[in-house]
Amino acid sequence: MSTDTNTQEQVNEEVDTSPKKSPKVQLKVVNMDGTEIYFQIKKTTKMGKLMTAYCKKQGLVPGSVRFTFDGNRVGTETTPNDLGMDDGDIIDAMVEQIGG
Repeated sequence: MSTDTNTQEQVNEEVDTSPKKSPKVQLKVVNMDGTEIYFQIKKTTKMGKLMTAYCKKQGLVPGSVRFTFDGNRVGTETTPNDLGMDDGDIIDAMVEQIGG
């Protein structure tokens, strides 16, 4: 029996002193048993920051989780802008399985 937990977390952003503000996007990370965690980040924030926050919240080792968006692997150096993400987009999180 799995229980869905809906939580929202805002990833701490680096202080940006540039005059133009980057718009934020709300993303949903869903794991294989349907648990959803929401993140709100700037469109220019590297996805590695979101991945690390997700793993910390779930008690997982960051290298053991694979993140995909629209069927493609999400890299740590990419940003929501790079991936063409909009509010409400879903990122799939899958724990890497070792062995057979």
